[in-house]
Amino acid sequence: MSGVETRWTLVRVNGSKKKKVYEGTKADIISTVEFNQTGELLATGDKGGRVVIFQREPESKNEPYCQGEYNVYSTFQSHEPEFDYLKSLEIEEKINKIRWLPQQNAAHFLLSTNDKTIKLWKVSERDKRPEGYNLKDEEGRVKDLSTVTSLQVPVLKPMDLMVEVSPRRIFANAHTYHVNSISVNSDCETYMSADDLRINLWHLAITDRSFNIVDIKPANMEELTEVITAAEFHPYHCNLFVYSSSKGTLRLCDMRASALCDKHSKLFEEPEDPSNRSFFSEIISSISDVKFSHSGRYLLTRDYLTVKVWDLNMENKPIETYQVHDYLRSKLCSLYENDCIFDKFECAWNGTDSVIMTGAYNNFFRMFDRNTKRDVTLEASRESSKPRAVLKPRRVCTGGKRRKDDISVDSLDFTKKILHTAWHPAENIIAIAATNNLYIFQDKVNSEVH
Repeated sequence: MSGVETRWTLVRVNGSKKKKVYEGTKADIISTVEFNQTGELLATGDKGGRVVIFQREPESKNEPYCQGEYNVYSTFQSHEPEFDYLKSLEIEEKINKIRWLPQQNAAHFLLSTNDKTIKLWKVSERDKRPEGYNLKDEEGRVKDLSTVTSLQVPVLKPMDLMVEVSPRRIFANAHTYHVNSISVNSDCETYMSADDLRINLWHLAITDRSFNIVDIKPANMEELTEVITAAEFHPYHCNLFVYSSSKGTLRLCDMRASALCDKHSKLFEEPEDPSNRSFFSEIISSISDVKFSHSGRYLLTRDYLTVKVWDLNMENKPIETYQVHDYLRSKLCSLYENDCIFDKFECAWNGTDSVIMTGAYNNFFRMFDRNTKRDVTLEASRESSKPRAVLKPRRVCTGGKRRKDDISVDSLDFTKKILHTAWHPAENIIAIAATNNLYIFQDKVNSEVH
């Protein structure tokens, strides 16, 4: 069953019940959501610099409906607010991106970044503790050596499970501008970080230097015409990566061609329709997110009004274009005045690359089935999402006859926006960040099977 036809049910909502953001604290607003490679762990970052990791509950014979539920596994402070004294700039603690590293052993590793500093964290479990030291007492203090009359072999004793999170590497001082993307390479040894004008390549074991692979900064900043908005490595070709720009273009680069990838291998750009040209054309064409498909054959991009699918073998236009909220085209002036036109929406593939998902306003999120060309609008809210109840499709009315449950364009709440979404790598489980709440929905068929 495709994502569009799936009957989605709420399995968890995490966060404040307060309806207005300013009633709570801005620090609780979720700024990134990411499943790990198996989908067993889900990490969120917020504006307060915290990372919360959720773990999927194992199936229980006593509670068959627990499968698919994610409970808090660990919470830690990833970044603190800093101050750049040289530039007299405050550096926010907000987590811009989280990326999991492929699991190599019992521990999990993830990268988190704010505007300037990237950190590598190790997440591990401990359920045993050593006891019976010869030179230390139970409190950990060093014994007086004259009191040690015999030697014993220390033993490991069981203890309550404890999740330990420790910083293993801190990658700092490499970005002049705000970091907007990090992406782990398929070689599992390197990763890249992108800011507005540069992309750097790092080795996971080396913190004091990185290699600049893209630099679009002009000699004269007055000649600046575009900035980098997102970047990602190819899922299995370690030499390929793509980055998007505020001009609506995509550049595919091959690190085998040259050390500095200022000359792209392919440029993906759709010619603008002169009939649609307006004052806002350049702003709404800016790409806010780019994702390789799991197969590595396609690219998914999100701009303000649409999501597009590009084939790596065809550069002159996307093979698919889906309208996310075309009814806002007539409201661009007011969206410009309230700064909503600059919102950066993310997009996501399902595990088979057949359905794509992205967010919208009024706590709506959209799904598009690439095979049937059907689409659906769903809502993530406490009022409309009762646990285990099936989500009802929503419809925005642009005029003319209104059905019973339709919502008018004029009554959309632009303060409620879904910018960050994630799809489980193999199953129909999705995570939706609605301001300061995290919603996890699951395919009702799966939850009934389990």
